[in-house]
Amino acid sequence: MDNAFSSTSQYVASEQLLASVNVAIALQKPLLIKGEPGTGKTMLAQAVADSLGKQLIIWNIKSTTKAQDGLYMYDTIQRLYDGQFGEEGVSDIARYIKLGKLGEAFESEEQVVLLIDEIDKADLEFPNDLLWELDQMEFYIHETKRTVKAKHRPIVIITSNAEKELPDAFLRRCIFHYIDFPDKALMEEIVRTHYPDVEQHLLEDAMKVFYDIRAMKDIRKKPSTSELIDWINALQLGGIPVEKIRKELPFVGVIVKKDEDLNIVKQKINQF
Repeated sequence: MDNAFSSTSQYVASEQLLASVNVAIALQKPLLIKGEPGTGKTMLAQAVADSLGKQLIIWNIKSTTKAQDGLYMYDTIQRLYDGQFGEEGVSDIARYIKLGKLGEAFESEEQVVLLIDEIDKADLEFPNDLLWELDQMEFYIHETKRTVKAKHRPIVIITSNAEKELPDAFLRRCIFHYIDFPDKALMEEIVRTHYPDVEQHLLEDAMKVFYDIRAMKDIRKKPSTSELIDWINALQLGGIPVEKIRKELPFVGVIVKKDEDLNIVKQKINQF
């Protein structure tokens, strides 16, 4: 497959994830990525851009974000201000149209990777309001009567933490992939992309504690991949002897972030 995505030196993807990305690119459909926090959903878009040598445009979604924000904004306030002070060109409305992230991706002279990050943070109508634009790769600017069409169809990656159910009409237009939490073999490979010289016994003991904590039923916030990577770095920087990792849980606040979880971990960790 031409223009195929592959793992990079900073991002290790499973075979299933590689296949999903490349199918989405080939079919020219948005790729919807779900998975628990810390499994690399957002980093995937950067990895795809790096692997394919393309620019990454990021549209971070918030609870107040509207679909219109990604298309364009008409700055009426600036136009009014300029008019009051006699600025030239006030009659040219196009001067006051600013493209949003989707508009930037459409107008790019080269194909880009567009990340729509955490789409489920917005209201329920947000995904539906983007159906036309993502299908037809165009939108209309009413103030200037101009249609903005994508010069090159962007590679669209959409992430969701499953905080809300997304509309069926939106899901039908996407390729879907759920990033499973890495098994130990894949996790070791991921860690070694960041710290290739990490001492093997330290890595094994830290991962053993990490997966034991994740297996505790009463834990409210399970530690994520990114937190394991940070913890291993802290253990290396602190020069912690391997034998102290399980006994003393040094720098445990890097992977356990809630008081009640910390109490559970300290009580149970040596029972495994």
